[in-house]
Formats: sequence, C-alpha cells, structure tokens
Amino acid sequence: MADEISLDMEDLREVAAYAAENAVDVLEIFERSYPADFRPRDAVEAARTFAQGGKRAKALRDAAWAALKAAKEAEDAAASQAARAAMSASSAAYLHPLARSTQVRHILGAPAHAARAVELATAGDPGGGADYVERAVRRATPRLVEVLRRYPAAPPGGGRVGELLRSIDRRLRDGLA
Repeated sequence: MADEISLDMEDLREVAAYAAENAVDVLEIFERSYPADFRPRDAVEAARTFAQGGKRAKALRDAAWAALKAAKEAEDAAASQAARAAMSASSAAYLHPLARSTQVRHILGAPAHAARAVELATAGDPGGGADYVERAVRRATPRLVEVLRRYPAAPPGGGRVGELLRSIDRRLRDGLA
C-alpha cells in the first residue's frame, strides 16, 4: 500500500521513550494541583515500561485513557495540559504506519502539551513554551527524527498546542536538533 510507512517495534519504543521524557518534565505541574491523582504519572510509567521492552498491551491504552480523564477533570489549565502530555506519552506506542499528518501527534503530542503546560504555569508566557520547544528539540534522538521524517508534516489546527507541535515538527525536520 502506497500510504503505508515502515515502522517496527523499536521505532515505537523510541517514540514512546521520547514522549515519556517530555511528559515527565511537567508531571509536577499536575501533581501540585492534584497530589493524590496518580493517573498521569501512571501513564508516563506505562510509556516508559513499553519503551524499555514492555508489551504493547491494554494496560498502556487504559493508562492513556485514565490520564485523558484526569486532564478533562482538571480545573487548572496548566495541570490539564500536563495530564495531556502524559496521555500522549502513553498513547505514543500506538503510532500507526499510515502516511497521515495526524499521526505526527503521536510522535510530538507530549512535548507540545508539555510546552503549553509550561506556558500556562508561567502565566501564559509564550517564552516558557519557546524554551520548552528548545528542550524538546535538543532531546530528540536521530532515530526519533528519522521516524518523524517518514510522515507528512504536522497538520494545521489544534490551537496553541497545534502551533507548538508544528514548531517542534519544523525544527526537527529542518535539522535544527
């Protein structure tokens, strides 16, 4: 099939590891507001376990759904974005081998949500998001960038998180990592 992309389990593990590294950076934003809610942390740990050789099983998907539920329940916008970063980390293992721009969200959703969480936690300062984008770009491995380049560029839309996602995408594709 012409629109299928070569993707193996090690590629998926690389994407999940990258997503988890980004999501863990902002867990404290969520946990400051909701110290007894472990759903986002559990999602990040599930992503890390998969990245280190664990199975791509129902528990990984369940952790992503639970983190999304935590994000939707959060009244604090920064905490909600941090939980969405965790959800993105856990769902990164489900990147599909289809040449669709929307699949880029599986690769870069966690750092985009993390950057937005940082912006919101610093009173909406776009400088905090830009600094986080730099961090996300620097931590990308050559393999992660190679996987990203198999897909079309990130899609339009998505509000501020979409802007951050496209910024990370452009920087990585242009070799600015």
